[in-house]
Amino acid sequence: MFPTRFILFTLSLLLLLTFFTTTTITASDLDPENDDEVDKDFEELLALDDQEDREQEGDSSAKSEADVLSKAQRIVLELNSDNVKRVFDGTEFVLVLGYAPWCPRSADLMPKFAEAATLLKELKSPLLMAKLDADRHTKAASMLDIKGFPTLLLFVNGTSHPYTGGFSAEEIVIWARKKTGVPVIGISSVNEAEEFLKKYHTFVLGVFDKFEGPDYEEFVKSAASDNEIQFVETSNNEVAKVLFPDIETAKQFLGIVKSEPERYTEYEGTFEMDKILQFLEYNKFPLITKLTDINSVRVYSSPIKLQVIVFAKDDEFKSLLEPLQNVARKFKGKMMFIHIDITDENVAKPFLTLFGLEDSENTVVTAFDNTISSKFLLESDPTPSNIEEFCSRFLHGTLSPYFKSQPIPDNTNATVQIVVGKTFDDLVLNSPKNVFLEVHTPWCINCETTSKQVEKLAKHFKGLDNLVFARLDASANEHPKLQIDDYPTLLFYPANNKANPIKLSAKSGGKDLAAFINKQLKGKDQVHRDEL
Repeated sequence: MFPTRFILFTLSLLLLLTFFTTTTITASDLDPENDDEVDKDFEELLALDDQEDREQEGDSSAKSEADVLSKAQRIVLELNSDNVKRVFDGTEFVLVLGYAPWCPRSADLMPKFAEAATLLKELKSPLLMAKLDADRHTKAASMLDIKGFPTLLLFVNGTSHPYTGGFSAEEIVIWARKKTGVPVIGISSVNEAEEFLKKYHTFVLGVFDKFEGPDYEEFVKSAASDNEIQFVETSNNEVAKVLFPDIETAKQFLGIVKSEPERYTEYEGTFEMDKILQFLEYNKFPLITKLTDINSVRVYSSPIKLQVIVFAKDDEFKSLLEPLQNVARKFKGKMMFIHIDITDENVAKPFLTLFGLEDSENTVVTAFDNTISSKFLLESDPTPSNIEEFCSRFLHGTLSPYFKSQPIPDNTNATVQIVVGKTFDDLVLNSPKNVFLEVHTPWCINCETTSKQVEKLAKHFKGLDNLVFARLDASANEHPKLQIDDYPTLLFYPANNKANPIKLSAKSGGKDLAAFINKQLKGKDQVHRDEL
């Protein structure tokens, strides 16, 4: 039961990725109406650019945060059904944000998109940043094939391409520059290197004696293929030492830099694109990754399939961060360590529900093996030493998978026995009796009708010593030998063959089910022959 449910859950989270995909569409598909008119908004944008270019350098420092945000938002062109075709016909590169005013993810992404627009303008990028209220301008949204919110699309000479980068302002800038012809930034002086460090927190450094040859070509191909990390190149050893202080003087070098204790990691493989990209996949995340709605797709797509997740309030996690980083360092490259704010219902609750711990407020430590869809729970105190032991056993495969269970109920005088995860072995698999089991969930539409029918059957066969009627809520209980995909499910476990339960149709009538039970009990001392 759990593997299927966990896979479905993971797939539902990965569906976030569909918000940022699109199909190919050309500018010739757009509405030709008013094609010869000059768009007022576009003219205003160009005029604003000219005005801002004339502003003195010191003026920006005096502006308030609100003024800066307002300026950034004005840099982004507002699209509508009337101007969309003319904008795309006249511009080589356009990055479009399709949004809806009521969408929380759109609201979260909008200021980051505006900030990225400001940064790209300062870098003199040829890219035009535009946004479209797709909820209001449905005609334009249809033209651009915007179906979800938010959606990011890059148009190159009118042809759309899916956005595949990250969602911070820095990540949008990196992706946009790579896709518009600048996969690698060249740095030739120490001053340039120092200014670069002020703007970029994570980057890949390549040091080459000459910017030519097979190895350098593989480096550039890697830079163009990677969608998230800025690549920088230099042939100056002094510059290299500013960017990567641990570097030794060399004619050729590659390493990744991150803004965390584990800041510098040198690449030791051959210069082949696939190997370089694999190195980045295993080293681009910090020792502890904070999981959010925005970065969830990146985390789930990681090749590191062993994941340890710590649920804790942000304030309480601060005291655990440093010792947990020390633990994570010992398992670097072998498992990913993730922190989730336990008060963040959108991110934390779906995970905690898998463990039946959705109401937890205290720190919880879990683990997932995504290669076999198994989950694990640290059931001792979440001290650094206990977490390290938990991780070591997780890595070596000696942890027992966790299956959630409700508390053991009191079944005294119950016509239908309530089975939970902890009692499934005793009441079903190890019972010397025949067991008729109903598996249901609270959200199942037809389960209530089936439950009433099972109650009638239980009363009808009441008094038989070799037959037990039982019920299990699959939303709150799991067992490795109970794999159910649909609800309600009716299973008959013969007393002499518990390993091979018989599945019955939940659509069967009461008389048919009674006849089946009588047939199974035939030849026994106690057989109930009455009609329902």
